[in-house]
Amino acid sequence: MPNSRIAKMPVAKVYPLYVTKVEKKGRTQAEVDEVITWLTGYSEAGLQQALTENRDFETFFAQAPQLNPHAKQITGMICGYRVEDIADPLMQQIRYLDKLVDELAKGKPMAKILRT
Repeated sequence: MPNSRIAKMPVAKVYPLYVTKVEKKGRTQAEVDEVITWLTGYSEAGLQQALTENRDFETFFAQAPQLNPHAKQITGMICGYRVEDIADPLMQQIRYLDKLVDELAKGKPMAKILRT
């Protein structure tokens, strides 16, 4: 399922869509930032820098300080695929992020989203 078009898409282009999606469901931008920093290991400042620099998803994940060791616990369907079955590591990381934002928008408690 490698899709170079998605990998080359700037995270800053998708980020406002994530925020809009969760805000429509009563969640906040701060919560979006929290799930992104949890997954990637970026600090809040590091995340803002990545967005300002317009990093694409490939660079964003390649430069992420450390993918959360609990990310493997993210399972389920997103965009018609089972996240745990995606073979391409980059696409899996992108779909992990999509899944976390989805769970946030569906009102799941933050403790469950962050697998604590």
